[in-house]
Amino acid sequence: MAEATANGLGQQALHSTHDAATAGKSDTHQEHPIKLYLVVWVWLFILSACSYMVDYFGLHGYVRWSLILIFMMLKAGLIVAVFMHMAWERLAMMYAIILPPILVLVFVAMMVFEADYTLLTRIAFFGPGP
Repeated sequence: MAEATANGLGQQALHSTHDAATAGKSDTHQEHPIKLYLVVWVWLFILSACSYMVDYFGLHGYVRWSLILIFMMLKAGLIVAVFMHMAWERLAMMYAIILPPILVLVFVAMMVFEADYTLLTRIAFFGPGP
């Protein structure tokens, strides 16, 4: 240490070289192959093309919106799983991030059924309208 301060390195340089030596041993960084990302990009392109084809073929009603939402959820799932590295996270972390959107979809489905019931009830009591 006296030699390091005599050479002008100081205390900071000693700690940084010690930290770098220990970090190399304990820090393991895993990189994913570029092929994985390219395959996901191709799938995202295919799913986007399918989503545009729904409009191109002129589908309407529930079929149109169901297909668009399915393609949207598949694309979002790929992005979250691969690009946000959720596929390699702990199960508890997956549940914390994936479970709330699934519950929102369940509540939206419940609202759709409730809206139909409310509409039928209004028609039954108040008539079909003017």
